[in-house]
Amino acid sequence: MRFGPSLVLRQREMREGHSQGAPTATDVPAGGPAFRERHYTPKELAALWRLDETTIRRIFQDEPDVLRLGRAGRRDKRDYVTLRIPQSVALRVHARLTGGDRARTMRERC
Repeated sequence: MRFGPSLVLRQREMREGHSQGAPTATDVPAGGPAFRERHYTPKELAALWRLDETTIRRIFQDEPDVLRLGRAGRRDKRDYVTLRIPQSVALRVHARLTGGDRARTMRERC
């Protein structure tokens, strides 16, 4: 199958646009729109924090601003809920769990 030159040019432009000027998760300023922010899966955070995925799910299950996809509250079957945890929420929870500024000042004293 042969593609026309316009399709090939559009594909090349899209590839170049994605590789050069596309914003990354680190380009999004703190407090920016949540949909542009990096979202972690429980598995990714479990690997980063060296915890079990179930522990991460428990920590974030009732946390505000966490995306919950799926239906919860079904009586006859197990609930399947996918979590997506924004970077700002992960940082907030991590600071809370580690003592935030208190832990930093304690390290500076020692």
